[in-house]
Amino acid sequence: MRIVSLVPSATEMLFALGLGPEVVGVTHECDYPSAAIDLPKVTRDKLPEDLSAAEIDAAVKERTLAGESIYELDADALHELAPDLIVTQALCSVCAVSFDDVRAIAEEIDTQPIVVSLDPHTVGEVLGDARTIAQATDRQDAAAQLVAHAARRIDRVRVATRDVSRPRVVALEWLDPPFVAGHWTPQLIGFAGGEDVLGFPGENSEERSWQEVAAVQPDVVLVMPCGFDAEIAHREAEMHVAELATLGAGEVVAVDAAAYFSRPGPRIVDGLELLAHILHPELFPEPPQGAQALTVQL
Repeated sequence: MRIVSLVPSATEMLFALGLGPEVVGVTHECDYPSAAIDLPKVTRDKLPEDLSAAEIDAAVKERTLAGESIYELDADALHELAPDLIVTQALCSVCAVSFDDVRAIAEEIDTQPIVVSLDPHTVGEVLGDARTIAQATDRQDAAAQLVAHAARRIDRVRVATRDVSRPRVVALEWLDPPFVAGHWTPQLIGFAGGEDVLGFPGENSEERSWQEVAAVQPDVVLVMPCGFDAEIAHREAEMHVAELATLGAGEVVAVDAAAYFSRPGPRIVDGLELLAHILHPELFPEPPQGAQALTVQL
């Protein structure tokens, strides 16, 4: 089977299910695992490079209101790859090319590929996507093993944090303007022994004012700008240190959203374990291998 992935989280899931050798095309943002980096790219950015966070937000809002994606699909490359299966998503117009565009182009490809859309809103639905892909690729056993392993790791954290004192947590997935993380992130915070005081599990991320964030009196602020790694998140936090200082939190931590939070793939379980380390280091003294939690000095 020849598979094209049009969203980084799907690429990660495909490789986790042992389907890496069958993936023939990915997006320009697919950087994990390393084997995906050199595969042919079938998307590109429409936005100019080197925009500030505020400029990115304005451009995304403008294109979203106009019904346009911020990514462009290389239809010629997709035709040449002749896939049997295209894996995409319709959850977020910011995160991938338009689902309608993908479906329209797929109908014109000689191989008549199946188009599978992954649209998770919760931790359970993220893991359920493994079974969705497995159904289309005959990898049911691999999916069952992946889900069982993830469930054991999740249960380990939940049991360990069941009776702990829960810090009040705010997760910011953008800083200019502030956006509070939604979807699976509030669940991960709860599983890790925290209380997300602004995000709603399974619901969209929401724009808030700095005053609204300060009003909930968070103990911990997680800086996780969508698509950014920990170093860039820390740099963004330093650019907004005055605003972050007004929140009154005892701890502000920058994390790698691209790896562990904004992509609904297998590594959200690593994200859970990283959160458990941040919120309860007495129970989880070490972060997952390779993960960083960078403290922001206010």
